[in-house]
Amino acid sequence: MPSSTQLSLHVTETPEDLAALAANLVIYHCEQAIARNGRFTLALSGGTTPTNLFRLLATPQYRSRIPWEKVLFYWVDERCVDPDHPDSNYRVARDALLHQVEATKFYRMKGELDPAEAAQAYENLLRQHFDLAPGEFPRFDCVLLGMGADGHTASLFPEEEGINIRDRLVVDQRIRKLKSDRITLTLPVLNNARCCIFMVQGSEKHAVLAQALNLLATPDLPAQRVRPVNGELIWVIDEAARKG
Repeated sequence: MPSSTQLSLHVTETPEDLAALAANLVIYHCEQAIARNGRFTLALSGGTTPTNLFRLLATPQYRSRIPWEKVLFYWVDERCVDPDHPDSNYRVARDALLHQVEATKFYRMKGELDPAEAAQAYENLLRQHFDLAPGEFPRFDCVLLGMGADGHTASLFPEEEGINIRDRLVVDQRIRKLKSDRITLTLPVLNNARCCIFMVQGSEKHAVLAQALNLLATPDLPAQRVRPVNGELIWVIDEAARKG
């Protein structure tokens, strides 16, 4: 059977509307996953836009609609810092969401370890949790993604080797232009998800967004190369990002 990707684009008036739409999409996919498998596997990203979503999901209006004991939280990427460091993606999600709801199943990337050791440990964890045979990739129910002004997503950057790695689930890499060590899921993992939701806001993202959404162009940007096989690819953007 030929593979395909179901693509949709949603444009909201404001960043607040963007967060609300993304929250409802997460809840929908949560309901579908629990009906299918009795659990919901969700991979989180860092950044301002996902943080707004986390805070919204923690409010009573949304919090009551999710059976948190059935949600398994994972991370798309992490900076190689202590979990209490201000730059930690885990810390942001912990403070904005996980400690505000009854979340008990969350599995962070251990950024405080040696990067290569942390990447291998997280790969081992995913292989165990998803009961993977050699050569298989986990199938997350939902992956939340952002996009940088350079077109990077997760910690897969243009001109860095990580975007081309095909035989790993998780890799560590030095982002040279940022002088930063990162741990990230690989592109094959993102492209094996049931659903990837990109959240992009702000006029500064307009130019790269126009390139990323050009389906006829050669996919040069990491964000362009995210196309879940037999899954959904959802872009949620605000009016500022659309207009520039």
